[in-house]
Amino acid sequence: MAWAVARVGTPYLWGGVGPDGYDCSGLTMKAWRDAGVNLNRTSRDQYKQVRKISYDEMRPGDLVFWGSNVNDPDSITHVAMWMGNNQIVEAPRAGVPVRVTSMRWSGTMTYAGRP
Repeated sequence: MAWAVARVGTPYLWGGVGPDGYDCSGLTMKAWRDAGVNLNRTSRDQYKQVRKISYDEMRPGDLVFWGSNVNDPDSITHVAMWMGNNQIVEAPRAGVPVRVTSMRWSGTMTYAGRP
């Protein structure tokens, strides 16, 4: 978690895995790598890889995923890291740097994930 928060303000970069920019899954992949865990590169593959947990089980560092169909991992378009207290750290989109922000529940997948 601390690794990702230390990247707040870094530019969003499509396909970015740092250090000059990150996309959503690049940020989560590198944050978990810093903790000694290898995650797949894309948000879709990360969802398929992690252990599924309920949202009430989340603890800091767990992953939250968004998609257009909660039953289809191939519909996932975004991933962020849960910080607790209804906060996430994310690399949201072009023009918006890595940030800490309030959790958005709309469009989340059925489960969160724990690497």
